[in-house]
Amino acid sequence: MAKYLLLKHYRGAPAANNDVPMDQWTPEEISAHIQYMRDFADRLEKTGEFVDGQALAPEGTWVRYDGEGRPPVTDGPFAETKDLIAGWMIIDVDTYERAVELAGELSAAPGAGGKPIHEWLELRPFLAAPPTITE
Repeated sequence: MAKYLLLKHYRGAPAANNDVPMDQWTPEEISAHIQYMRDFADRLEKTGEFVDGQALAPEGTWVRYDGEGRPPVTDGPFAETKDLIAGWMIIDVDTYERAVELAGELSAAPGAGGKPIHEWLELRPFLAAPPTITE
């Protein structure tokens, strides 16, 4: 089995077919979308393919180390950033093809008007082994 990260981009990914921003959805449309995500995760949990998933707040801060005895440097928040990740899901599947199949299904979550979003999801495999350095 291999683990994959599915990233849902709120901004920064190619435009979806149903490209109405979530802040313009009705409360019922938001509830239907969230329920679809929960049902999807529940189904994968039963097959042993679901690992974890979370929605993310739009606010975030960049943080970096600034030297011994100094506080970390922060920059942000950047809610206006070009690229904004709305959430993520980790799946553990037998094949890359299965990961693509599940990502495609997840991209059909309902959006505005109850129509499938057909959003682009970023599918990234976990690094299976640390890279080796040869000279």
